[in-house]
Amino acid sequence: MNIEEYISSGVLESYVLGELPESEIQEVEQMAAKHPEIKEEINQIELSLEKLAFKTALDPKAGVKEKLMAAIEEEETPVIAMKPESNAGWMRYAASVSILVAVSASILAYTYYNNWKNTEAQLTSLIAQNQQIASDYNVVNQRLDKIENDFNVVSSSAFSKVTMKGTDNAPDALADIYWNASTEEVYLSIQNLKELSQEQQFQLWAIIDGQPVDAGTFNLTDGLLKMKNIAGAAAFAVTIEPKGGSVNPSLETMQVVGNV
Repeated sequence: MNIEEYISSGVLESYVLGELPESEIQEVEQMAAKHPEIKEEINQIELSLEKLAFKTALDPKAGVKEKLMAAIEEEETPVIAMKPESNAGWMRYAASVSILVAVSASILAYTYYNNWKNTEAQLTSLIAQNQQIASDYNVVNQRLDKIENDFNVVSSSAFSKVTMKGTDNAPDALADIYWNASTEEVYLSIQNLKELSQEQQFQLWAIIDGQPVDAGTFNLTDGLLKMKNIAGAAAFAVTIEPKGGSVNPSLETMQVVGNV
């Protein structure tokens, strides 16, 4: 059993106030005998109640003693006459009753507040977990959608595959283009391209009527990349350009090239 949770459960306060059934009282006393920290907590609760009682004690209203004595005298059963000095005892008794009620209410309020805070923390944690699960679910769904789309592109007869092989600048480089001449859609599949610095990017070019046309910049990634739509391409090539791309290709950095 977690001792800290047991101490903060409110059972010790109920024990001190005498609100527990006999079975639970025995349990508390056994726990206190085994665990010094529980016994110390009980002592601290008793001390706190005692201090609170003395601090908030109130004098009874005027006439309380007279009314009480008159009620006693009306009883037929003989009673022992109270000495004048017992006045302090009656006041302490009346104050103790009122303080006990106030303290009980305060302890119950404190216990319920702690329980509510614990429940609120658990609820917040549960909401955060649910939000994370929902986020992960969305990410997985997006990845599945992309995989399905990539498969549809690669397997569709409407897309022509253009293999771009490495140039003298990068003999081992390799990439594929999937181009739909009807819809002008272009997808790039990277097979083998080298890592670039943060200041550089790859740029895809389509050769149309002998002129290079920008088809978009990209970084290394898995799966198909959707590039700019292209119409009437005779070939495709990839160069290395400054980050953000160039207006005209840097032919000396060409990595791969392939004819349609």
